[in-house]
Amino acid sequence: MKNPSYIDLYRKGELKERSTLLNESLNSCELCPHKCKVNRLEGELGFCSAGIKPKIFSYHPHFGEEPVISGKHGSGTIFFSRCTGRCIYCQNWRFSRMGEGKEVSVERLARIMMELQMQSCHNINLVTPAHYLAQIIEALEIAVESGLNIPLIYNTSGYERVEILKLLDGIIDIYLPDMRYGSDEAALKYSAMPDYVKINKTAVKEMYRQAGNLQLENDIAVRGLIIRHLILPHNISETEKIMSFISKELSKECFISLMSQYYPFYKAGNEPLLNRPITHEEYENACKAMSDSGFRNGWVQEDVNEETREKFAGEYFKQL
Repeated sequence: MKNPSYIDLYRKGELKERSTLLNESLNSCELCPHKCKVNRLEGELGFCSAGIKPKIFSYHPHFGEEPVISGKHGSGTIFFSRCTGRCIYCQNWRFSRMGEGKEVSVERLARIMMELQMQSCHNINLVTPAHYLAQIIEALEIAVESGLNIPLIYNTSGYERVEILKLLDGIIDIYLPDMRYGSDEAALKYSAMPDYVKINKTAVKEMYRQAGNLQLENDIAVRGLIIRHLILPHNISETEKIMSFISKELSKECFISLMSQYYPFYKAGNEPLLNRPITHEEYENACKAMSDSGFRNGWVQEDVNEETREKFAGEYFKQL
């Protein structure tokens, strides 16, 4: 397998330059679209409430991702605490909102990456990483020195600043963003993400520019873009709009992961439009929207019952 592109950046010294730029930005943090401008180096907290040290809830070989990500040996998944969104239905609210987890040094984060590689994981899967990017790239430098050489996945809500994503060009091998909403109103109401649609579309376009269509080696992803779309009740996600955008402005060759496991976690039980799982009809309508837009690459999940949803969303592994 060809070496991930971040190794070339390391050899040229560019990885260190990107790390320095990201660390300098922490004195007036604008890593995400909220652009809080807080001085995290002095302990100030912004929208995400992330401190100066990376905080991790869990890490483990994950076998429940898309088949080309999990493969036979699992995806080396690192769940970061805190988040740049506030989804009222978040299944990971314990650590995304409540901040459960353990602060670690960048040296420890680098060792975690190496541990996952030594467990034969196919990749390093960074889940909600935006608010810890400076620390992650610093840790990546250390890990490369120790022999890290597997693809890096940027697993994100898709609410990202293009200016920051450009600093990741050549570092990230696989982008795994959400495209969650077709309207700004829904995104603001349910996830506290202002101007979501434009920001999300612009971000995903940049990810596609960098990584392109998905590339596989021995049925495992090594580079490219996979777009996730969570089906929400009452078509709050406006699936047709999102599929139309991807097919017309990116490519019909894009890989789409259509996710059916929505369950009203956290505060969603109090929201009339979100207080139930999706119906079979809603699931079928979303599948049809994907098919009608011309997509033939990707995955649709089997509709699952309530008991399975609860079990799926309640499992955590190797808590720190």
